[in-house]
Amino acid sequence: MPELPEVETVRAGLAPAMEGHRIARAEVNRPDLRWPFPDRMADRLTGAGVRQLRRRSKYILADLDTGESLLIHLGMSGRMTVSGDPLGRFVHDHPAAQKHDHVVLHMDNGARITFNDARRFGAMDLMPTDGAETHPLLAALGPEPLGNAFSESYLVAALKGRKTPIKAALLDQKIVAGLGNIYVCEALFRAGIAPTRKAANISAPRVAGLVPIIRDVLSEAIAAGGSSLRDYRQADGELGYFQHTFAVYGREGQPCRTPGCEGLIRRTVQSGRSSFHCVNCQR
Repeated sequence: MPELPEVETVRAGLAPAMEGHRIARAEVNRPDLRWPFPDRMADRLTGAGVRQLRRRSKYILADLDTGESLLIHLGMSGRMTVSGDPLGRFVHDHPAAQKHDHVVLHMDNGARITFNDARRFGAMDLMPTDGAETHPLLAALGPEPLGNAFSESYLVAALKGRKTPIKAALLDQKIVAGLGNIYVCEALFRAGIAPTRKAANISAPRVAGLVPIIRDVLSEAIAAGGSSLRDYRQADGELGYFQHTFAVYGREGQPCRTPGCEGLIRRTVQSGRSSFHCVNCQR
C-alpha cells in the first residue's frame, strides 16, 4: 500500500495539472471501489474548480470551489496518472482507456487525470471542505510526521508507558499519521532500535531521536519519488527509486550494510506484517 512519500509524490505530480483549473467533465465508470461512491459524484465534480491539492496522512484532498473536497485513497493498487498536460510535464497523448480506469477527470486545460485500481481497494468520497477534518477517515489521525506538531516531546509523551512493540506504536495512525511498514522499518534501523522492543522500555532520549530520523527517511523517500515495489507509479507513470536504497526492508538473509557489521537481515512477523532488522545493529 502506498505510504506517505508515495502519496505526497502523487499529490505533487497532480498539482500542476489540477490546481487552478476546472474539471470540464468527470467520468465515474462503476458504482464503487472499496466503498460506494457518493451520490451523483460525476455531476458534483463536473464544472468544479480545483483550488488546491493537499495531503493528510495517506489521503489526497482536492479542495473545490463548490465548497466540497474530494478525498482520494489509493488503496493497494490504485494509481492516479496525468496525460495530455499542456505544460509539457507529462506524456502529451492520452493513452487508450484501460479496464480498471474507474474515475477519469477531464480538465479544462486538456489534461486527463485517470484513477486506475485493479484490486479496487482504493476509495473516493466528497465532503464539505469546512470541517473536513471531522470525516470518519480523518478524525482520529495523529500529527503529520513532517509537521511541527510531531515534536520530540510529543513522541516521548505519546509512547510513555506503552507496552506494545515500538514498530506497532509507530504504525498506529492515532500516534503519527502516514507512517507505514517500509519507512518504520528503515527508521528503526537508522535509530538502532529493534522493532520488537516494547515502546515503554526505550529511553526518552532514544525515542526523541526517532523524530529527526523519521523526518529524514520520509524526506529522502519523497525526493526519490517514493518506493515502487508492485503497483505504485508517480503521476507521470514513472517508478519511484527509494527502494534501491533500502537498508533492511525486503532484504531478508542479506548482509547488513553497516560498515563492520557481519550480521544478516532478519525477517520477523508482527501482527501479520513483516518486520526487517539487523539483530546486531538493533537492540
